[in-house]
Amino acid sequence: MEFSAQQIAAILEGEIVGNPNEKVNGLSKIEEGKKGTLSFLANPKYEEFIYNTKASIVIVNKDFEPQKSLNPETTLIKVEEAYSCFAKLLGMYDAAMAKQPMIEEMAYVSPNAKVGENVYIGAFTYISDGAVIGNNVHIYPNSYIGDQVIVGDDTKIYAGVKIYRDCKIGASCTIHSGVVIGADGFGFAPNSENNYQKVPQIGNVILEDHIEVGANTCVDRATLGSTIIKKGVKLDNLVQIGHNVQVGDNTVMAAQVGVAGSAKLGKNMMIGGQVGIVGHISLADGTLIGAQSGVPKTIKKEGTTLLGSPAYDAEDYKKAYMGFRRLPQILDRLREVEEELKKLKEK
Repeated sequence: MEFSAQQIAAILEGEIVGNPNEKVNGLSKIEEGKKGTLSFLANPKYEEFIYNTKASIVIVNKDFEPQKSLNPETTLIKVEEAYSCFAKLLGMYDAAMAKQPMIEEMAYVSPNAKVGENVYIGAFTYISDGAVIGNNVHIYPNSYIGDQVIVGDDTKIYAGVKIYRDCKIGASCTIHSGVVIGADGFGFAPNSENNYQKVPQIGNVILEDHIEVGANTCVDRATLGSTIIKKGVKLDNLVQIGHNVQVGDNTVMAAQVGVAGSAKLGKNMMIGGQVGIVGHISLADGTLIGAQSGVPKTIKKEGTTLLGSPAYDAEDYKKAYMGFRRLPQILDRLREVEEELKKLKEK
């Protein structure tokens, strides 16, 4: 597909600086721009590339003023926020590339399931009894949708996803390949012979609207009740959410975060990679947790920043870390002082 600067500017409500008839048929990073491609500049660190880029059209912030001459063949489109506008175009491009509505021949859909309009279901996908699939849903090949599962409108489920019985997926969610939603929580009780007896996990998982779940992430079903992921949450690849966990609105987690059972996470949190959070604690809204931290206790103050393992207040952590880095010099100085004291005693 080909678009002109004029068409793009109309979509983004932007101002054209250059040739309104300039056309593009692809996308590129600004440092790798080629003729016929559309790029963007949002981060000032990348400004140097705009002066040499060969991209035909570049989306920039409204306040951008070139400090040097641009490629005369490059047309600018000035918008309020370049990054979000480019993201909007990427979303449109992704939608254009989506599969057309159809149920492929090798897919199985239970006669007791309900399937909405404009749905794509890929080959070797299995839709179980009582499942409800909303409108405009895309379910890619080799996925499993269990008994009584509900999938909301406009949700995308990529290849190889497994959603166990009774789970509920909201509208406009994206679930990437290899995700497992609703597997049993890690519930075992030692018996009199010191063997571990499985505690049946009979709850479910609820994902609200506008959630993204990265590849190979697992969200366990509750023992009783529900494991709940609230609206707007973004989970990276390889995240583990334990049974009966609650994650608040718009919280984001980077790869390899592990949240143990029954933890309650607030909204608008940001959690770095490889963070571990113990079970049965609560974390306040807006809590920020640095990568590889281990959180062992409840945090009540909103907006707290945590670092370290065990994690504690970031400012205290930084001071302690500076002392830790100086420890070899401190020990050397201590030995010198001990030698001086020894000499004084001998005299």
